[in-house]
Amino acid sequence: MTVALIAIDWGTSAARAYSLDARGAILDERSAALGVQKVDPGEFPSALATLLGGAVPSDIPMIACGMIGSRQGWVEAPYRECPAGFAAIASALTPVPGTRLRIVPGLICRDADGVPDVMRGEETQILGALEDDASGRAAPHVVVLPGTHSKWALVEAGRIEAFATFMTGELYALLREHSILGRLAARDGRDDGAFERGVAASLPQAAALTHDLFSARTLPLTGGLALEGVGDYLSGLLLGAEIGAARRWLQRRTVKGDSVILVGEAALCERYRRALALAGIESTTGAAAAAARGLWRIARQSGILTR
Repeated sequence: MTVALIAIDWGTSAARAYSLDARGAILDERSAALGVQKVDPGEFPSALATLLGGAVPSDIPMIACGMIGSRQGWVEAPYRECPAGFAAIASALTPVPGTRLRIVPGLICRDADGVPDVMRGEETQILGALEDDASGRAAPHVVVLPGTHSKWALVEAGRIEAFATFMTGELYALLREHSILGRLAARDGRDDGAFERGVAASLPQAAALTHDLFSARTLPLTGGLALEGVGDYLSGLLLGAEIGAARRWLQRRTVKGDSVILVGEAALCERYRRALALAGIESTTGAAAAAARGLWRIARQSGILTR
């Protein structure tokens, strides 16, 4: 099969390149620890060559999303305001001089108080995760992308209307590795009951996370929680707080939010699925290889596949 497009998901710590045919099928993929934090200024051309196996083709269009378009990346791709769908994003691709590479813009939205929120890369995963008929749906649906900075996005008629970011993954890492709570947590073991207990404790609107977090210390100190369960309990507290806050965010936008589409790493999505179920929220898994699928759809919309 002939390669029609090289699609790159280029993030902070790693990059993954997909060779796609004219119908968007993945013919090959390569990955490398060449995220933007690991590439010095001026070294992105050589990093691209390394990622692609030693040569950058001059006859194949390329498209990339993620932190490669940030101020710390190769070329800054300005944010697009929400709402934004395929047409708006595809019309704002930023060319990289001297290459056939185009970079997908990130998205920006603002809450009711005018506070901005941004994403880079997730917009492509969201558009790739949607089913082929999603652009024709009138009812809004919610896409959740678990991760270091989890995103909840409201999508309607194929457009990303708004989104909210929750620093759940980063907070978990900081608390586990750099706080007194982590000192009691055993490094091994899994405790599903402790996880569910944490979710239930922080889901209610009246819950106070900064107070509840200290129970990850007091419970094991008093024998109310096994050391092997501290990590899962802490994870549950943070996920419950995220889900509760996200549900209120959706309610302010008059969206019921009783079902979501999960997009991301399988094990993390499974953890979210369990927490969402405790909150009475159904979840399904988005299409596989969402980033590659989204990049191909954006490239097709932009017309670079036929140039």
